[in-house]
Amino acid sequence: MRQLKIPVPWTSGYGLARTLLALGTLGTLAFSNSATLFRDVATVGHYPLCKGVTGAGAWCLVPSQDYETVRWLCCLVLLLVASGWRPALTAVPHAYIAFSVFTGIAIPDGGDQITWLLSLLIAIVALGDTRRWHWQAQNQEGTVIGPCRRRLALLGTSALVLARLQMSVVYFQACVAKLPHAEWADGTALYYWINNYAFGAAGWLHPLLDAIVRHPVGVALMTWLPLGLELSLAAALLLPQRVRWILLMAGFMFHLGIAVVMGLWSFALAMWAGLLILLAPLGHDPDLLSLLRPRRRATASPSQESTPESEQPVAA
Repeated sequence: MRQLKIPVPWTSGYGLARTLLALGTLGTLAFSNSATLFRDVATVGHYPLCKGVTGAGAWCLVPSQDYETVRWLCCLVLLLVASGWRPALTAVPHAYIAFSVFTGIAIPDGGDQITWLLSLLIAIVALGDTRRWHWQAQNQEGTVIGPCRRRLALLGTSALVLARLQMSVVYFQACVAKLPHAEWADGTALYYWINNYAFGAAGWLHPLLDAIVRHPVGVALMTWLPLGLELSLAAALLLPQRVRWILLMAGFMFHLGIAVVMGLWSFALAMWAGLLILLAPLGHDPDLLSLLRPRRRATASPSQESTPESEQPVAA
């Protein structure tokens, strides 16, 4: 009987995505006090609203005088998640904190929403991860043997596939939603964004970027190139892996540029995590810990070599 082969999902590649997501939320909580995060919003009310499902958020379970304590406790948990320690133990707390931040703070952004969705899907993967650190490369410890482990591998891989589809939809919507607006269609949108008082370029960058967007070719390229990249990322799952690696670097630079120009660093970290999930092969397991070891070349045995999804299958 022919067996279906699936990749082992418990890799340092997905671990890096977990770390990036945790660092993004950690930055929001560590560098913003409770008075900034939880306050009145015109026509809406005082945050956290604590209505319906949002009432399960961490800050809805304590009185307002304990908001600071909860904030720092969440920071400690996120530090553990970012360190990679015991993914199976920290997965659910990570997803819960991401949910609490997205539903509880006064002005969440798209990065907080993406972090909540991805941390929930990644938690499904991490619950089956028995490694001590999510940085560990796959070896005999990561081999799926029994039926239970095979089911967990299938569940985790399915969650990663859903996360990939989610990221494709995000980039497709990001591109298509701009097209009906005249400023994006005629190539002038970035002129207005760069010179926007609230979200425009930082003061030290403004003279340079303003000079670019005042030139017709410059503003058209800065407006239309992101649209082309977003559409390419939306279709990335249909492209060869060698093209996806190129898109991964382009996507990293794109969100780095947004972070530098507009200061949206937590958003950048969330999108970098999403890009890794979307564009790296399923089961991709780079030995990230090797960066910390002395540079010594040794011949690895076949059982120790990490391989992408097509080369490290597990019978389902």
